[in-house]
Amino acid sequence: MTGSEESPAFRLAYVPGVTPTKWVRIWNERLPDVPLSLVPVSAADAFDLLRDGGADAGFVRLPVDREDLSAIPLYTETTVVVIPKDHLVTAVEEVSAEDLADEIVLHPLDDTLDWERPPGRPANERPATTLDAVELVAAGVGLLVVPQSLARLHHRKDLTYRPVADAPASRVALSWPQDETTDLVEDFIGIVRGRTVNSSRGRRPSPAPAQPKAKRPETGGARRKTAAGKPAGNGSRGGSGGRSGSGGTKGGKGGTRGKPRRRS
Repeated sequence: MTGSEESPAFRLAYVPGVTPTKWVRIWNERLPDVPLSLVPVSAADAFDLLRDGGADAGFVRLPVDREDLSAIPLYTETTVVVIPKDHLVTAVEEVSAEDLADEIVLHPLDDTLDWERPPGRPANERPATTLDAVELVAAGVGLLVVPQSLARLHHRKDLTYRPVADAPASRVALSWPQDETTDLVEDFIGIVRGRTVNSSRGRRPSPAPAQPKAKRPETGGARRKTAAGKPAGNGSRGGSGGRSGSGGTKGGKGGTRGKPRRRS
């Protein structure tokens, strides 16, 4: 973690072709108090940048030296050949390295593909960068085989591309120094891996809002009311009291059995 404890910050490096927009958006939603700054870096310089502390973590291209750097592979890119729009290769949906055997294929110094032997015929000189190679393709000097994201990054209206079936693929990973696996790095790992905001790993989840207490059932109150109304509830027993009243009725009937005698 960089910066003071009062004002933490997170620096994220990324190599050409990687678009970190989605992960940055999630970071800003979950950690609005921790600013995230993006650090663009070439694929060749990305590992030294992480080792020197120029970024807390970064999107890089494999392979990664695991002696001092950690890495989480994320995805594998399709490899394509960049060609002029009027080239014969545009007539097919996919090509093989053998199909490029008679073509001049440019091999820039910043090439990210792990070739055992690059396809096609080599140019007289290797372009310094992939962007330089793209401009040479547009000039009709040769073709270029790159990860699809780089073909899109350096898109030109006069160029297009086709997948190369048997070419080596480029894999993108999240990497950071092993000795600097801070809480903020864990936070970003969680975001990249799709963990929810309440995940037990990484940043401590926010406390859940207090839930209102459940109301006690009213049956107890009804029982208490019944108990309180016990005398009234014994109206049927009051009927037995009525039996005593009926005894009075009997008394009345007893009065009808004989009238008082008149004295002479």
